[in-house]
Amino acid sequence: MTTLIQMKGTVPIVEPTGNILGTAASDLQAELISRVNATDDACVLINFAHVHKIDSSGLGALVSAYIEARQKHGRIGIINVGGNIRNLVVRSRLIRLFEYFDTEDAAVASLSSDTWY
Repeated sequence: MTTLIQMKGTVPIVEPTGNILGTAASDLQAELISRVNATDDACVLINFAHVHKIDSSGLGALVSAYIEARQKHGRIGIINVGGNIRNLVVRSRLIRLFEYFDTEDAAVASLSSDTWY
């Protein structure tokens, strides 16, 4: 798995590519937590457009990033989630943790302007 990081305004966008399985999940978790801690708003957008598979380790990485963001009153947004990954997130009852957006622009606008307290 590789990860591309870009900034759009004040929101870091993390774009993993490939499968989020095993050690790749640990790498993603470290990257997400680093990005959460690097921004004042503690908001991160994850673009799943190029992710093919995710396992329980990958879900654990996402939950860890969510917990870190919430402790800093931040948020985790997600876009371009494929059907298989979306079904896994729904079945594991994690759907309520993450904010799903239809477009990158909508996500950046929302994550830039709002925080949860």
